[in-house]
Amino acid sequence: MKTLLIVEDNPQDELLIRRALRKAALANPVDVVRDGQQALDWLWREGEFAGHPDNGLPAVVLLDLSLPRVSGLDVLERLRADARTRLQPIVILTSSDEERDRLTSYAHGANAFVRKPLDFAEFAEAVARIGVFWLMTNVGPA
Repeated sequence: MKTLLIVEDNPQDELLIRRALRKAALANPVDVVRDGQQALDWLWREGEFAGHPDNGLPAVVLLDLSLPRVSGLDVLERLRADARTRLQPIVILTSSDEERDRLTSYAHGANAFVRKPLDFAEFAEAVARIGVFWLMTNVGPA
């Protein structure tokens, strides 16, 4: 069963994402990293994740844009520049409503851009739809 990787520095948003996935009956394993550097290290099994078993790439990465150490856009750009992660499905899940962020995300290879709704029910529905599509419907590159 493929993992879902959440790259989110806000524990409240992480909790909401996890709750929405459970409510949608998605039982896939979920891993969480708190900043952009951890995301790169997790995906490439480097740094603090060097000794962890390599179970392959996740089904999808939910990537926030506003992250400590390495921004979400920089993570996206680095992942697309590396042959190991060039085809990795990446969904930007952000509170940004800036057109510039949306256009830049797509220009750097994001598969989708989803704005985090402010209302919990809408947030849960958006995450559930993302989960169902990327974990159950989509046939990934690997």
